[in-house]
Amino acid sequence: MTPHSRDGSADRDRGSAAVEVALLVPGLLLVIALLAAGGRLWFARATVDEAAQTSARAGSLARSAGEAATVGRQAGRQSLDTAGLRCASTSVTVQTAAFGVPVGIPATVTSTVRCRVSFSDLLLPGLPGSRELVGHGAAALDTYRAR
Repeated sequence: MTPHSRDGSADRDRGSAAVEVALLVPGLLLVIALLAAGGRLWFARATVDEAAQTSARAGSLARSAGEAATVGRQAGRQSLDTAGLRCASTSVTVQTAAFGVPVGIPATVTSTVRCRVSFSDLLLPGLPGSRELVGHGAAALDTYRAR
């Protein structure tokens, strides 16, 4: 019996703190890792959507369909780079059919950005190694501008 307890309860509780910590730490680490994965996914989705919108807007300001496709692709990639999103694979597609619509009729340039985001560095069991995110953007051409 220890000098501080008369009924021996201190002897029965010895080591219980270590067991509690051993049981709680893995759960806490899992929660933190899930928060990190959720934050990364949210940031990546928002960034891909923004890049698609930026791409469409840049394409809509061009003077020709060829220029719109080139400028739109560059703007989409630059938007991803500026945000710091690292994609395992990236594609930026700009649809320029709007340049074939006659002047005076509303037309829209659209774009699609695809980015494969990796989660493999989070080391969570059951979490996919990567996920492809797709963003869509649209921007109107000036209705009365020469095309």
